[in-house]
Amino acid sequence: MMLKYLIPFVISFLLSVFFMAVTVYFSKRVELQGRKSKRHIHKKEISRIGGVAMIITFNLAVLINNDLVITSEICGMMVASLIIMVLGLWDDIKEIYWKTQLFFQIAISVLIFIFGIRIYYITNPLTGGILNLDSGFRIIISIGLVIFWVVFVMDCINWSDGVDGLSGGISFLSVVTIFFLSLKSEVNQPPVAILAVILAGEILGFLIFNFYPAKIMAGTSGAFFMGFAIAILAIISGTKIATSILVLVIPIVDFLWVVGERIKNKKSIFHPDKRHLHFKLLKLGWSEKKILLWYWGVTMLISVVALNTRAIGKVVTLAISATIILLAFVIINKKISKGTV
Repeated sequence: MMLKYLIPFVISFLLSVFFMAVTVYFSKRVELQGRKSKRHIHKKEISRIGGVAMIITFNLAVLINNDLVITSEICGMMVASLIIMVLGLWDDIKEIYWKTQLFFQIAISVLIFIFGIRIYYITNPLTGGILNLDSGFRIIISIGLVIFWVVFVMDCINWSDGVDGLSGGISFLSVVTIFFLSLKSEVNQPPVAILAVILAGEILGFLIFNFYPAKIMAGTSGAFFMGFAIAILAIISGTKIATSILVLVIPIVDFLWVVGERIKNKKSIFHPDKRHLHFKLLKLGWSEKKILLWYWGVTMLISVVALNTRAIGKVVTLAISATIILLAFVIINKKISKGTV
């Protein structure tokens, strides 16, 4: 039984390691490292095209898996991933204006909606009531929610890609959480579980090369793809968006805080800077490894809670976690502004 999931995980992992190694070698040989970004702190040139290897790995692992039927939804996910690869590679080599990025993110969201990846209902976590979104004007609400959710998660993961292993580690824990959730008897979704382990395998393979000190970065293509994949799995696993929000609480709060600071300072919300939590922790004197392990540890703890609580428990945990992280932002900002670090 477990071989159904172990084999695709191992295959995906090995493919990822192979393609990552090839990408690192190729990037050095042709000096294709990609542009420099204000969100990264590396002192030497590092390849930004790890996402290309990730997306190739994902599509190959899906195609050779005999337990997966290539449904319209999976086909849409694969097609969209290739578009993300081209878009991300373009941005990794020559920066794309944020409006162009946003346009393509929305277009990708509409595309996967056309392929059948939709939010068919919303559940009230407090009452258990269900609002169906599968007919009439409510379909417009559904497509709006899909666009918002996919774009939001893609950018949350992309914005957390500032310290080695950070975005990949959070993404790995997120898809592993979705994997275990899919195996629960009340959920029982083997195809989603297989997709999740394929993603987990490829991200783990990437992390071997991305852990501090990194030999390769995910780049825009990789960060966008990881965020996209998490968002899609949350939808096709039966709209388990609440679980994904809980697991992604740190990058989500970070995203909202940074947007608030940029608006307050009359800056474009898409203007790259170092207002993110991981940069603030660096200013406090934390090492990259310490930041990484803290993010991983907190995310892992929250993932365990997410897998062992029902809707109301998730809401409570989310409220407590978000409040603690917000308080951490306030305290860190005060220390930095007072020059005590």
